[in-house]
Amino acid sequence: MLILMEAGHEEKQLEAVIEKVRSLGFKAHVIPGAQNVAVGVTGNNAAIDPRLFEGMPGVADAIPVTKPYKLAGRDFKRGETEIRVGGVVLGGYDFVVIAGPCAVESEEQTLRIARAVKKAGAHLLRGGAYKPRTSPYAFQGLGEEGLKILAAARAEVGLPIVTEVLDQRSLDAVAATADVLQVGARNMQNFALLKDLGKIHKPVMLKRGLSATLEEWLQSAEYILAEGNPDVFLCERGVRTFADHARNTLDLNVVPAIQELSHLPIFVDPSHATGLRRRVTPMARAAAAAGAHGVMVEVHDQPQHALCDGPQALSPDEFGHLMDDLDKLCRAIGKQLAPQPAATAASRTKSHR
Repeated sequence: MLILMEAGHEEKQLEAVIEKVRSLGFKAHVIPGAQNVAVGVTGNNAAIDPRLFEGMPGVADAIPVTKPYKLAGRDFKRGETEIRVGGVVLGGYDFVVIAGPCAVESEEQTLRIARAVKKAGAHLLRGGAYKPRTSPYAFQGLGEEGLKILAAARAEVGLPIVTEVLDQRSLDAVAATADVLQVGARNMQNFALLKDLGKIHKPVMLKRGLSATLEEWLQSAEYILAEGNPDVFLCERGVRTFADHARNTLDLNVVPAIQELSHLPIFVDPSHATGLRRRVTPMARAAAAAGAHGVMVEVHDQPQHALCDGPQALSPDEFGHLMDDLDKLCRAIGKQLAPQPAATAASRTKSHR
């Protein structure tokens, strides 16, 4: 339910509405607006009788909201969510590129690739310290040592870090290091983890599950938002279908569909969607043309020796060409590539050694 307050309401009238919501066992979310204030109600499993609020002093109207994803949907919020990460704005006018290796393999490897993607114009650095793998015998990541390496790369090149949180045990360590916490496809419906991420108050990138519907995806985002973390953005990475010509089926149709229903930024991961480097660039360009707020791509300078997903990683040269393509394409559709974040004091010191 959305309770609209009168333009000239008193503060004590707003407080009375909030207390009424809480007395019913629900959560109240105050939503300031240009003309008036509203109170969003969440936590109800059934419809709330509008008459409970319509007669209260200062209340202009009480509007039922039927969508299960109230905070992720547009009923409770007008306009778009913008998330600031180290000077880069996600979800705004500018197109943002996240790039780096699938997995952190060593400090030398990570620093080489971090320098390369920074030089080509990337805005955030990705890299997996914890790796959920289909096979228990595959490389599982370096764990906390990988987080230290990512922190060293950030200190040198000045790019904010995006890395995956695998479970609740690793959450504190990842949150202490990462600028953006990634929820992988396999964890999209790990609701206990999502609730904890809602209490962290760091940006969260929520990837779409392997076979998740749009509504299931937005309800997973709702878990994070409902715990108080407003900085959530989505990432389409392909879904599992009958098709066998690619690793997954990249659903670009979901980009405008999400934007119709939600205010959350939407990114696309063409690397995991296609599984083949020769298809990554075409689908990254297509994602920009479809209206995505950004892409996340994997880059490796020795993909034949990569410990994880080498066949889908672009070389640094290929990534540089992609950035040129995206720059031209963004200009053609009335957008632009985001400026890179300003170098931190630590990165400036490191680069001058």
